[in-house]
Amino acid sequence: MSQAEAPTTVASAPTVAPWLTPLELTVLGAIWGASFLFMRVSAREFGALPLVEIRLALGALILLPMLWSGRAHFTRKHIGPLVLISAINSAIPFSLFAWAAQRAPAGIGAITNATAVMFTALVAFAFYGEHISKRRAIGLIGGFVGVVVLASGKTDGGSVWSAALAGTFAAFLYGIGGNLIRRKLAGIPSGAVAAGTLVCASILLAPFAIISWPREPIPMHSWVSAVLLGVLCTGVAYFIYFRLIYRVGAPRAATVTYLVPLFGVVWAWIVLGEPLTLSMAIAGALILGGVAMSQQRK
Repeated sequence: MSQAEAPTTVASAPTVAPWLTPLELTVLGAIWGASFLFMRVSAREFGALPLVEIRLALGALILLPMLWSGRAHFTRKHIGPLVLISAINSAIPFSLFAWAAQRAPAGIGAITNATAVMFTALVAFAFYGEHISKRRAIGLIGGFVGVVVLASGKTDGGSVWSAALAGTFAAFLYGIGGNLIRRKLAGIPSGAVAAGTLVCASILLAPFAIISWPREPIPMHSWVSAVLLGVLCTGVAYFIYFRLIYRVGAPRAATVTYLVPLFGVVWAWIVLGEPLTLSMAIAGALILGGVAMSQQRK
């Protein structure tokens, strides 16, 4: 699920210490950045689809209380949109990022993930007639130039274009999903939407995960990474994210987008020794700069 999906209203909440929100944003950025590390570690042994099924199922389990508390908001008219959104906003993009993690450094996926914010604005403009200012248009162009730079780069002599394109397409699906959620699931608590999409996506993906389940024994470190990916980077992270939305609103909570690529690259460097290449640095600067411009309003 992308960070651009949530409602923009802020509910009345108790006053908290001024340092708490920056701390939670930093922790959330660190957790979501680590998700690309965990995928890089475990995707090779599990394969993309089994790993994503574990992630979805564990994340859904953590968020079940949110789904239960918001169950009264779901009606029959929401079933079709919920199934569609679960596929294009969770099952498919998660699988694409896991597939990319098998073929390229973790930082590649973390950087391309940031383009979800830009794709959300672009889809809203192309299909729903929302206005894009000149400044936001320049930001979108700059961000997509960054994707081209990233796809043209190499790591350890190997091309990363396929992983970069897979991550970018996953972000594009996030952009579609974010717009559909605003229009098709409006009025449903965002926590219940997140839980519902994870539950539905895990059901949709289960047959494919079972068919492709690895036949060789899976090392313990891969199991640990898969569990952390589902429990920490999906269930716990979404819980923190929706706490932030409730307290400070979606626009401010979405600033975590700028931290995820940074932590993704740092974790991969510390734990796996993966380098930050020149093309990754240039692409990251262009993409994050484009995201910053595309989010600015008059």
